Amino acid sequence: MASVTKNCIKILDSTLRDGAQGEGISFSVQDKINIVKALDDLGVTYIEAGNPGSNPKDLEFFQQVKKVKLNSAKVVAFGATRRKGITCQEDMQLQSLLSAETDTVVIFGKSWDFQVTEILRATLEENIDMISQTVAFLKQAGRSVIYDAEHFFDAWKSNKDYAIKTLEAAVSSGAEVLALCDTKGGSLPLEVMEITKEVSSLFKDRAEIGIHSHNDMGLAVATSIMAVEGGATHVQGTLVGFGERTGNANLSAIIANLELKMNTCCLPEGKLASLTTAARQVAEIANVNLDPGMPYVGGNAFAHKAGMHIDAVNKNPTAYEHVPPETVGNDRVFLMSEVAGRSTIIKKINRFDSSVTKDSPVVNEIIKQMKELEHAGYQFEGAEGSFELLVRKNLGKYKPFFKLHYYKTIGEKPPLDETLCSFAQIKIEVDGQIEIAAGEGDGPVHAIDTALRKALERFYPAVSQIRLTDYKVRVLDSKSTTASKVRVLIESSDGRASWTTVGVSADILEASWLALVDSFEYKLIRDIERQFKAYL
Repeated sequence: MASVTKNCIKILDSTLRDGAQGEGISFSVQDKINIVKALDDLGVTYIEAGNPGSNPKDLEFFQQVKKVKLNSAKVVAFGATRRKGITCQEDMQLQSLLSAETDTVVIFGKSWDFQVTEILRATLEENIDMISQTVAFLKQAGRSVIYDAEHFFDAWKSNKDYAIKTLEAAVSSGAEVLALCDTKGGSLPLEVMEITKEVSSLFKDRAEIGIHSHNDMGLAVATSIMAVEGGATHVQGTLVGFGERTGNANLSAIIANLELKMNTCCLPEGKLASLTTAARQVAEIANVNLDPGMPYVGGNAFAHKAGMHIDAVNKNPTAYEHVPPETVGNDRVFLMSEVAGRSTIIKKINRFDSSVTKDSPVVNEIIKQMKELEHAGYQFEGAEGSFELLVRKNLGKYKPFFKLHYYKTIGEKPPLDETLCSFAQIKIEVDGQIEIAAGEGDGPVHAIDTALRKALERFYPAVSQIRLTDYKVRVLDSKSTTASKVRVLIESSDGRASWTTVGVSADILEASWLALVDSFEYKLIRDIERQFKAYL
């Protein structure tokens, strides 16, 4: 049987440029290098890494990234057309783009007559000259040029003829790609498809057509997909969707949709299975929580809770899963709760002991303990790490990594400096060896976490990889006011995986301690098992 030829799309990731404009996002030079490595490992075509003329950090990055050996991704510099009233040679921003020494440069220019006259304060003809002269200048310097047509869909609706003229100016001067930008994120998918189709018919023999969507209406993935339907072969976005305002097109969803639903290649063969790992790495470096509900790569993308659903998935996953989770490097999750059936718990237990069946006494014991703990306020639905430890303890596949002698905390008000107001001391024992450590923090839980890390790192260096990514506290009985029980959920990550643990107590510090200990022990157990499997 003849194989079906796949269409191919070039992916440009703008996490380091457009993504950096998102609220709360700030990358160090090393952060940017690490993201470049993660995106290159995934196999995207282009990594848009910032404007070397905008700040010293980006300038330093472009010098440092030259030393990084990449597989196939091209790091590209980003900038604007020359400023009004000066030549390209006089424009320091364009000179800085050349100093970055990237083979490819992304240049954005005005397509919308309103932007030209009201924002740029130039004539329409001046803008055409700025586009054509800038592209020609970069081409003469030996650069490939991707031209981002800013506000293109608004421009098309306002003055279609002029919008086309701006593209003609870029192509005639040597631009290889015309990226149509939905800069305000206000266009509908069908509009984008029809306009892209018409642009493609005009320019497809002279340049690649691209799409750059923003998510202001929650449609950036949809508009990107529809642009591909209209003829685009170049797609821009950020891997996990963050960016200015409501974000950019989420490339993790776009890539998976194109590869799995539209028979379109975006990544080198075999790399789609790295998608979840790459998304979590980028989120980790950016210090943002990856939305568990994110398609394909989120922690809940293949999570099942209802007993009937779980039973069906156990029999045949296609009953409730549109693609196998392993195709994108994710995992199937059966959530532990009172509505989860016995088959769910058996499935979880079999990960550690395949001999356990539904009639094994240990199953009833685990179910009994789980229900007692949930009655006491625990919630294992959102704390798979703690549930896994509960199963291990009942199966005899758990050994404590340390023994606590004591911990104590002290609060200081007003704080001694602007950030640190709490102090903790801890005494633990590991294989008969005593370790005492102290820590400072911006709260008692932070101080205990710091002290515990110091105490354990001598015995278990891997704890330095653990980062707490989320901390939630819920009061379980508000009628008891300050004497209420609280449930603490801690989400942790080591850059490779994420896990959540839980603790419950009337003492918020004790609840936090219980969740914290589970988090550390979960990581250490997983590392031991991973090393053992590698040895085998």
